Amino acid sequence: MPEKTRKKLKGGVVGYGGAFNMGRHHLEAMRKAGVRPAAVAEIDPARLQEAGEDYPGIGLFDTVDRMLRESDVDLITIITPHNTHADLAVQCLKGNRHVVCEKPLAITTAECDRMIAEAKKRKLTLSTYHNRHWDGCITEARKRIERGAIGDIVRIEAHMGVQGQPRDWWRSSKSISGGILYDWGVHLLEYSLQLIDSEIVEVGGFAKNGFWAPKTVWGDDTNEDEAFAVVRFKSGQWLTLCITSLDANPKPGWVEITGTKGSYLFGGDSWKWITRNRDETVLREGKNPPWEGESKRFYKNVADHILDGAPLVITPEWARRPIHILDLAARSARSGRTLKAKYG
Repeated sequence: MPEKTRKKLKGGVVGYGGAFNMGRHHLEAMRKAGVRPAAVAEIDPARLQEAGEDYPGIGLFDTVDRMLRESDVDLITIITPHNTHADLAVQCLKGNRHVVCEKPLAITTAECDRMIAEAKKRKLTLSTYHNRHWDGCITEARKRIERGAIGDIVRIEAHMGVQGQPRDWWRSSKSISGGILYDWGVHLLEYSLQLIDSEIVEVGGFAKNGFWAPKTVWGDDTNEDEAFAVVRFKSGQWLTLCITSLDANPKPGWVEITGTKGSYLFGGDSWKWITRNRDETVLREGKNPPWEGESKRFYKNVADHILDGAPLVITPEWARRPIHILDLAARSARSGRTLKAKYG
């Protein structure tokens, strides 16, 4: 579609909070993808004023209701705490707007299913801001693994964390954030699910609570000190995820993939590819491509999908998969038993 037509698509954000200045980040990514920044909804007057200074003439609203009633914005991105995503997304979908949610899409599988059902009912686009889908670390890993560098994948181990007290902000609250697995864990799962193309069968979860809780503002509602998930796939492959604030000896990298012919380990900046040649270990290593352009690429795909019907890369069904794993892992940790997946 011609560029002049694409610029007719108007974008807005719900949330212009100060953490990482994500409201401006999203509006800039939209703008670079040909979507015109048109509206901001924010409950903090100071942040709403700053949005107006950043984007002179943009529509400013102190509630989502007002944005939906008084603006003609087409695409709304929700940049608010995790526990608000589902209700806000459904509200915007009922207002006949296309919706993007910051990741994670929601906290529970039921919330995801409610959002997906509303989008389908109204024939609207729903997606999650998985801009890291195109990160250099995972694109490099996919390239080598798909060429057979490590043979057939047997298992993936994803991990992140160090020993350290959680910060006193909403991401450290279990009820608001979903738990320790819901921040970087959703990224690591999204990477891993690009490599294991199989149905999720069951998930087991483990959690340690109570060490940091007395030292934070959230008390008993503080995120787990450490959480661990094990995912079994129909293919026979498995995946583990560990996010921790207790590890005094953190493992290198973020994701390690073990195959029948070798292993591949990557972090954000670098990778290692390890194979065995008879009795000799062969180590190859290098730097990942720089992280750039993914935000614009995400919004360009969303705009192409809305305007031209191009295939949506980050579908809501795709974004539901890591949430289903995290939801089952949390429930499994509470119940002490493995739980079956509800389609995966």
